[in-house]
Amino acid sequence: MANGGPAYGLSWEVQQRIDKQYDPELEQILTQWILAQCGGIQLPEPTKQKFQEWLKDGTVLCKFINSLYPKGQASVANTDPSNKAFKQMEQISQFLWAAEQYGIAPTDIFQTVDLWEGKNMACVQRTLMNLRGLAVTKQDGLFVGDPNWFPKKSQENRYKLKEGQNVIGLQMGTNQGASQAGMTGCGQLVGSQS
Repeated sequence: MANGGPAYGLSWEVQQRIDKQYDPELEQILTQWILAQCGGIQLPEPTKQKFQEWLKDGTVLCKFINSLYPKGQASVANTDPSNKAFKQMEQISQFLWAAEQYGIAPTDIFQTVDLWEGKNMACVQRTLMNLRGLAVTKQDGLFVGDPNWFPKKSQENRYKLKEGQNVIGLQMGTNQGASQAGMTGCGQLVGSQS
């Protein structure tokens, strides 16, 4: 993980909260998807630290994002592994740029340091899940049209979300009893004639 030493006080509490957001079950789902999508990549051991080490050099991520693009249109040209920290962080940055070009919102993308130092692996998981959802929507990659791509825990939430699409919330207001009576054009006073 990071070489920053142990955290104390408020920093420790914040890091503990971030660490609680990490989902080992989601790690397995993402690992299987990346392996199936890319092929020929070695399976990491099922721990948070091994997952971080597997993705840390950016090689797996770059091969993965390239697999979502059509043949011949790979977004990341160089996916060679490197032991140099700068090169590894550069490849992570290339993956993040390619993910944004693919359609992931900038607010949904993790920072390079989140992965490279392993400070916020839950954010890395969220970015990969957003990428997975977008790939299903675009019908790219292995999970073309797979309706069961949600983790098992979220299956019931998916049905609740679908039910909610049919409800008009009161925050949106209502148009019952609405009319344009009394409306005037811009700049006109009520009762004046032009």
